[in-house]
Amino acid sequence: MATPARRTWTAIVRLLERDERVFAFLLAVVMVGGLSTLGLALRPRHRIDLPSLVFWFAMYKAGILALVSVNPRSQKTRVVFIGALAVDLLLVFALLYLTGGGDSFFYLLFFPLVAVNAYYFGPWVGFTGAVLAGLLYAAAAWLAPPPLTWTAVVIMISLVGLPALAVGVVANRERRARTEMERLNAELTGTLTRLRAAQDELVVAERMATVGRLSLKVAHEVRNPIAAIELNAELVGDLVKERGGPDMEEAATLVTAIREQVNALDAITEEYLAFARFPRPQYDEDSVNEMVAALVEFVRPVATRQGSAVEATTDQAVPPMAIDRTLLRQAILNLVKNGLEALGRGGKLTVGTRRVDDQVEIVIRDTGPGIAPDVGKRLFEQFFTTKPQGTGLGLYISRQIIEEHGGTLRWESAPGAGTTFTASLPIKKADHV
Repeated sequence: MATPARRTWTAIVRLLERDERVFAFLLAVVMVGGLSTLGLALRPRHRIDLPSLVFWFAMYKAGILALVSVNPRSQKTRVVFIGALAVDLLLVFALLYLTGGGDSFFYLLFFPLVAVNAYYFGPWVGFTGAVLAGLLYAAAAWLAPPPLTWTAVVIMISLVGLPALAVGVVANRERRARTEMERLNAELTGTLTRLRAAQDELVVAERMATVGRLSLKVAHEVRNPIAAIELNAELVGDLVKERGGPDMEEAATLVTAIREQVNALDAITEEYLAFARFPRPQYDEDSVNEMVAALVEFVRPVATRQGSAVEATTDQAVPPMAIDRTLLRQAILNLVKNGLEALGRGGKLTVGTRRVDDQVEIVIRDTGPGIAPDVGKRLFEQFFTTKPQGTGLGLYISRQIIEEHGGTLRWESAPGAGTTFTASLPIKKADHV
């Protein structure tokens, strides 16, 4: 078990690597502190204004810290640190030259400078820094005799470089290990997220399965009475027509109203049945253009009765493709019915096809009042509807059918500017078993 001191040290090390501002601050503390300590403790032979030197060196480090604080994680920050390393090496070289060359103890500043940069940049920058430190040490001794032997220079490079290489290698390994742990943690988090989503979907699926079974049972139970009512209403209508008279005209109106409501109830029942026992598509080569044209002709009488216009615009570039004509017709018919209901009187509904690369788009556009944003958020929710007698299943079933064909259903709308539904279908399905 990690002790508090170990945890604190680990946190500091991670900050040193990950936060460039902390790295700049710690490097400034090491260098300024080292300069102050060596200057006060060792008392260089050549007199220098140590307080001023420490002050201006601290200001320089503060400037570096301010510079990297603007954007600490950018590539430019690494360039700034490389430049700062070069400046630091030159400053130590100047100190060596001014305080005795090879006899100066300020060469000790090379150790923390190269080691800390090796931890941040890696072993190769550390090794390069050690070589430069040794050469600068030799140059300072040559300018301020007595000069150093090459043996002393090599020893200096080794003493500075070997610890820097070790620190850089360890830092790289720790960095790779942490990256791998973060990758595994991200994968684990993603897996847990997907598991939670799958669990939520499973709960919804179980609820929908229960609702589906209930809908199937209710729809089957209701269908026979609906058929009987429809048949008897038709017979009553025939009797009313045979007898004639003012009273019979009113009776005929009532029978017509009864039949309309029965037909509406039958349509609702069919939607529940379609939801409860959604069939697997049976794909055959067929013409989407012909299906759309026939569908428009089918709904034209309904549109005419309500005073609306409906037209089909087909793109001859659309080829025959593998579709389930019955299911796809049902999906588009649901969208067309919604459009006609939104139009009211005097509007226009257009159903068109067009080829877009390897996709065929079926576009249903109306000039109605549009869809409110709060309604749009829940448009494809099961059982959500704004109609007094709606089931909230029409759009859901349409999207499910189109997705079974490997396509997508999207919509666009603006208040007062109408609504457009676009079903995009792939011309060639990957598979359709």
